[in-house]
Amino acid sequence: MPRCVIVAGGEISDYAHVRSYLKAEDYVVYCDCGLRHLAHLNAKADLVVGDFDSFEKPSIDVEVIALPREKDDTDSLYAIKECLCRGYDEFLLVGMLGGRVDHSLANIYCLLFLYEKNCSAMLVSDTQEMWMVEKDICYIDDNCKYFSLVNISGIARGITIRNAKYELENAEIQSSFQLGISNEVLLGKTAEVSVQEGCVLLIRTLTE
Repeated sequence: MPRCVIVAGGEISDYAHVRSYLKAEDYVVYCDCGLRHLAHLNAKADLVVGDFDSFEKPSIDVEVIALPREKDDTDSLYAIKECLCRGYDEFLLVGMLGGRVDHSLANIYCLLFLYEKNCSAMLVSDTQEMWMVEKDICYIDDNCKYFSLVNISGIARGITIRNAKYELENAEIQSSFQLGISNEVLLGKTAEVSVQEGCVLLIRTLTE
């Protein structure tokens, strides 16, 4: 199946950069005020989901799922669950950061939710990429300003980082002490990151 792109209503300033991640065959879902990004992203909507408390319900020829305003799931999480039910297992999340911190955190945790569903998922913003890392070695080239490992899952042990300014070997990162912030790939090298138990959020910062 094609990849599923979930567009939320967070901040996007560099539309050209975010558009560079999109593919013609993507299945694109706009969540509520994520519709304000539709024209700028130039990616047609295949599905619209929302309670429309922050954006007018669209009158476009596309499937719309209208949600109640009082519910357990955010619009973004509902859209993800709906697309999981439709068989999608690869996700790109955009428009997920900025504005209210609670919404940004909830959207970041969607990566953990999808990881636990054995799905591939990346969250991208104007300046960063985020995804979950576990046992398989993750390779990071030196075309980034910084990278960080953040424990958002409770258990993260046996963490190894190689070819970076700050290396680790079989280390543990606790959620109360985030040891893996603002690392740098050695010039001309490719950093390697792996986790033996649990998972960590990898944040790749492209520019400041």
